[in-house]
Amino acid sequence: MPSGKKQQGYTLLALLLLVALIGFGLAGAGELWSRSAQRERERELLFAGNQIRDAIGRYYLRSPGTAKRYPRRIEDLLQDDRYPVVVRYLRRAYADPMTGSPQWGLIEAPGGGIMGVYSLSGAVPLKRAGFAPENKEFEGARRYTEWRFLFNPEAARAAWAERTTPRR
Repeated sequence: MPSGKKQQGYTLLALLLLVALIGFGLAGAGELWSRSAQRERERELLFAGNQIRDAIGRYYLRSPGTAKRYPRRIEDLLQDDRYPVVVRYLRRAYADPMTGSPQWGLIEAPGGGIMGVYSLSGAVPLKRAGFAPENKEFEGARRYTEWRFLFNPEAARAAWAERTTPRR
């Protein structure tokens, strides 16, 4: 009667193959989850950056008197001390979603103050095209540091004029 020695090891080999397949599946799922999380952080970065840019614009355009000025720091957008009544341009200070830090890169205005912000993350973005019109300059950016949320008064005036001009 045969002892079955020729079949020894096939079960172990099948089990190792199954473990390897499960490992590849989990690696693929981890990669998919990682990309999904990065896309979510990109959406948060676009939201927070646009909120800060809009707040800088409102701060600048609502400057008392004839001389317009930019905020000296991000905290000025949370509570504007130029008025006797509390004026808030941002509801809260947004952290940079790409780094998780409250620290942003600051773009200084020619006359002083902050005219924009950018992420300090040097990572490569997944999103390369299909940006909203206010962020169209981000297309083709190679790093998140190139996503510059900049308030430009001339561009804001042109956009306002385009929105208010009647169409035929």
